[in-house]
Amino acid sequence: MKKIFLLVFVTFIIQASPIFAQNNRVEDNNNIGWYAFFMNYKLADKWSLHGEFQWRRINWISDPQQNLYRTGLNYQLHPQVTLRVGYAYADTYNYGEIPINGSGMRFPEHRTYLMALVSNPIGKVSLSHRFMLEQRWVGRNSNPNEKVIDDYVYVNRARYMFRMDLPLKGNTLDDKEPYLAAYDELLIGFGKNVNQNIFDQNRIGILVGFKFSRTTRIEAGYFNQTLQLGRLVEGKNVFQHNNGFIINTFINF
Repeated sequence: MKKIFLLVFVTFIIQASPIFAQNNRVEDNNNIGWYAFFMNYKLADKWSLHGEFQWRRINWISDPQQNLYRTGLNYQLHPQVTLRVGYAYADTYNYGEIPINGSGMRFPEHRTYLMALVSNPIGKVSLSHRFMLEQRWVGRNSNPNEKVIDDYVYVNRARYMFRMDLPLKGNTLDDKEPYLAAYDELLIGFGKNVNQNIFDQNRIGILVGFKFSRTTRIEAGYFNQTLQLGRLVEGKNVFQHNNGFIINTFINF
């Protein structure tokens, strides 16, 4: 296990190094806008349902990047620990100078996932850690001459997100109060079909939010997505640098 973590760390450092970027990288830059809606519905004392839709766009809003639908069942193991199991569907479009799919096709993806969310408040700062393990079936066309998705490739992915929330009034976030938030999420692929992108993505968000009530809050701010394609182009790794903004809406029933 230690060797696996060491391999992942070394791979990430190599991919992030500007020395390698000069010789073995192709860069693709895009402006993005991500608009997300999250919902939780309480079923019982420790059980709840989760649902979300993320409308991800290129050129701020005009062109499609991806639509993501995710649902899950939550279990509150501890006041600071929530577990979730669920399903997600992603519809990814042809965008950017170098599309993710080699044939330039829009393609579907089915996922199942396991998640653990751990909260760790320190003073007035709320820290959280999200661990996620995804099982992904990514659509592709086995015949490059046919514009039809007729096959699925299985890929594993591990995700870790660290987030900080800071209320701007007092020591706790109460109704009708603003807050600041920042997070960083690292996505790592593994398994025999991972191809080039052991380092899959990194996402950074810096947000300003407002809690309207116990059930509703909205946040918005700067968002950066660095993504590595799972294939080489002319023998080089392709990295997307997608910068823009994100708007999240949360509703708890």
